[in-house]
Amino acid sequence: MKKVLSVLLVLTMVLCLGLAACSGNKGGDTTTEAPAGNDTTAETPEDTTGAAEIAVVTDVGQLMDKGFNQGTYEGAEAYAKANNISYRYYQPANGSDASDNDRIAAMKQAIDNGAKIIVAPGFLQSTAMETVAKENPEVKFVFVDGWALGLDNVTAIVYKEQESGYLAGYAAVMEGYTKLGFTGGGGGTNPAVNRFGYGFLQGAEAAAAEKNVDVTVKYSFKYGETFSASTELQTQIAGWYADGTEVVFACGGSMFQSVKSAAGEYPDAKIIGVDVDQSGESEKVITSAVKGLSASVEKVLGQFYDGKWDAELANVAQNLGAADDATGLPTAEWRLTNFTVEQYNELFGKIKNGEITPNSEVPEDITAGWAHVTVDLEK
Repeated sequence: MKKVLSVLLVLTMVLCLGLAACSGNKGGDTTTEAPAGNDTTAETPEDTTGAAEIAVVTDVGQLMDKGFNQGTYEGAEAYAKANNISYRYYQPANGSDASDNDRIAAMKQAIDNGAKIIVAPGFLQSTAMETVAKENPEVKFVFVDGWALGLDNVTAIVYKEQESGYLAGYAAVMEGYTKLGFTGGGGGTNPAVNRFGYGFLQGAEAAAAEKNVDVTVKYSFKYGETFSASTELQTQIAGWYADGTEVVFACGGSMFQSVKSAAGEYPDAKIIGVDVDQSGESEKVITSAVKGLSASVEKVLGQFYDGKWDAELANVAQNLGAADDATGLPTAEWRLTNFTVEQYNELFGKIKNGEITPNSEVPEDITAGWAHVTVDLEK
């Protein structure tokens, strides 16, 4: 009996040590992996208590969505780690069905946990942010992909998504694709996604005119209301590929997973990612229409901690684009062969210096006014 108890005791100790090693909790180290739960205890060399100065309140979808939430969080995380500042993320209750009250609760929880600055991506944050910011004038708020709210403790970061969309559409057609697709999140009401899509069409039109070819684009927000992956979206996109679509611009966070699954059914199917470089997610990704999410969040946090809020950020919306190196296509992992990095850099330079200015004003009828592009709108 004593031998049995001894064996059990040893096994228990080994198991506990193994679990501690797997958890990576080394008592005071900064977390190096993105968390998978609803929030993450702030971990810096000085603080493992859960209080956090920098808070990220996510938009709809998951934190590590390979898109907007992730890019925003990684910027806050990078700045916090580099400067030994505590940080934490908060995902509002009810996931993709989160209400304004859910967002308000998440922001208030962040403040209760010591947040000095709250970074929140997505236009759906506006009501919650305005409510909480008015109640807490001592706390600063960064409205990523938002707008100025008329409050001195709120600053906004806005991007010229039409520029990245233009570059992606142009690159796709110059590469030789003439049957394109665009699936967008927000159900057609998200300004940023709409700018991406309209820019995509403008770029495709410019390249088609240059090559004197005709291009068709299947264009839909039908299954993107919540930015989430779904079997319905996968079925729709698989149908596009089956019908001859060659490459689909997946513009909506976790929606990428449905497009990826659909593309997996067809050997020649290709994908264009969004917000961040998504080439690591699939070999089928030929490029991504990116925004400098991480860099711009780091920039604003730096301005805040440098004491520049009142002078540079209060009630201001910074509209960032190619001129700020905040839009474009990633070049580190270049998978296009007919359209080269050199050609891309030349085109990017023209947008950066204003020689080419993609239109940001999305028309009511997205199908009209094209000479070389036919838009097949699926509602």
